[in-house]
Amino acid sequence: MIGLAGIAIMLFLIFTRMWVGFSMMLVGIIGCGLLSSWTSVFSMAGTFGYSKMADYSMSCIPLFIFMGSILYQTGLGTDIYVAVRVWLSRIRGGLAMATVTACGIFAAICGDSVATAVTLGKVAYPEMMKYKYGDKLASCSVTAGGTLGILIPPSIPFIIYGAITETSIGKLFIAGIIPGITQLLFYIITILVWSKMEPGIAPKAFSTSMKEKLKSTKPILPILVILAVMIGGLYGGLFTPTEAGAFSAASVMVVALCIGRLNKETLFNSVKDGMATACMVFFLVLGAYFFTRFMILTDLPEYLSGTIIAVKDTYSIPVTGIIILIVVFYIFIGCFLDILAALLLTIPIIFPIITSLGLDPIWWGVIMVRVMEIGMITPPFGLNLFAMSKTVEIPIGKLYRGVWPFLVADVCHVLLLVLVPSLSLWLPANM
Repeated sequence: MIGLAGIAIMLFLIFTRMWVGFSMMLVGIIGCGLLSSWTSVFSMAGTFGYSKMADYSMSCIPLFIFMGSILYQTGLGTDIYVAVRVWLSRIRGGLAMATVTACGIFAAICGDSVATAVTLGKVAYPEMMKYKYGDKLASCSVTAGGTLGILIPPSIPFIIYGAITETSIGKLFIAGIIPGITQLLFYIITILVWSKMEPGIAPKAFSTSMKEKLKSTKPILPILVILAVMIGGLYGGLFTPTEAGAFSAASVMVVALCIGRLNKETLFNSVKDGMATACMVFFLVLGAYFFTRFMILTDLPEYLSGTIIAVKDTYSIPVTGIIILIVVFYIFIGCFLDILAALLLTIPIIFPIITSLGLDPIWWGVIMVRVMEIGMITPPFGLNLFAMSKTVEIPIGKLYRGVWPFLVADVCHVLLLVLVPSLSLWLPANM
């Protein structure tokens, strides 16, 4: 009962606009004090933050965030879009396909969904409008494309999930590669079908010469090499995730410096934005650690696990049915909460249920992160929708109406990942 009351109080504090991290921390500390002793709680509060945040595996978070800030501030993300646009220009709807592909590459490098939507929205949306694309397809292809990079490494949600559940972050990174690529294919197919059903929404394609294609590729070759080396190093065991973050951040900074994009102003802005984002993430994670400790003391996760297993056995419900119910639950809460907040709030409750069902924590990490990303484009509170609406000054209602084809593609993709676990587990098993 104390555990349930704690969850209710925490949700109340969040919906009164108190910081999510502080809400979890406050409920966690007070709850632990009520269930154990205040002396031990205050002692824990004095040392817990440093011991958890100074963990070596956590240091890759600010490194990857800093790398994404440099890409955003120096305009290298724009170069990625231009190159992909030139290569895909011959296909009807090619600009929209180029947009989601460029979003996937950029988001994979920076690991941030909203930053991707804002960066490429400023470039891709005006370009598609110039070629007479429908505004719903033009805006929503950027909005949905921003969610691609959370599966393809590096991924901040994977790092947090791995740190809290003590799951290999390196294996989580590798597990997200195939699901990330298949998600991109689902989006491209969605654009292709949409363009066939409504020809007016995507005009006829235009051709570009091989010389133009090669010229557009040249500026982004160093970025593609960095991404390939990072993923290859993780897969081959040459890098830990933290070392991959250090290598990638340093390499991108050197590339930006060599091509004249990095100066005092862009470096200062990159550091400032990176620090602000990293501090926000760390505060969320710290609050989640306190809340997790409180949940452990209440025995609520174990009680829920036992109840679900008993119901499954009594009514002969297959494990897949339980998973689908949890997925629906995540899609629902993703409509109202940011992905990191939802991830941190639910891991202490859901993860014990998954382990009690004998499911692979690597596979579940992919499912969890993938489903939470759907919330970034789900009405009414999808963050990418609001970011895109503000960036290109398009009514939010128009985005609500236009994003549904991509949401259908998302649901189909999640079902594929649930029914075919090997898509997530084959690469980690062969590392």
